[in-house]
Amino acid sequence: MSRIGKLPVNLPAGVTAELLSGNVVKVKGPLGEMTQKVDADITVTIEGTTITFTRPTDQPRHRSMHGLYRALVHNMVVGVSEGFTIKQELVGVGYRVEQAGQLLTFSLG
Repeated sequence: MSRIGKLPVNLPAGVTAELLSGNVVKVKGPLGEMTQKVDADITVTIEGTTITFTRPTDQPRHRSMHGLYRALVHNMVVGVSEGFTIKQELVGVGYRVEQAGQLLTFSLG
């Protein structure tokens, strides 16, 4: 079984999930709401604060989709609860980088 696919997705406080018709997962949180259509072969189960994914067979197609949809829904939960941040570290000599709000100014050569 897929190491990623078999892990349940835990919902933090303030985040709700529901399974809509057509195997669509809807996740709603303080930072917004997102939806993801899951392949019809993958079974989605929402019980309390956990979402689990199961696959019908061990075919390569089912194995790959099992982990894929679990990862996509987990990323949706993180996105509506915490949001995403990018942390970059620039190391080297011969240039200078300054941050002004969301913009980076590079002084090169």
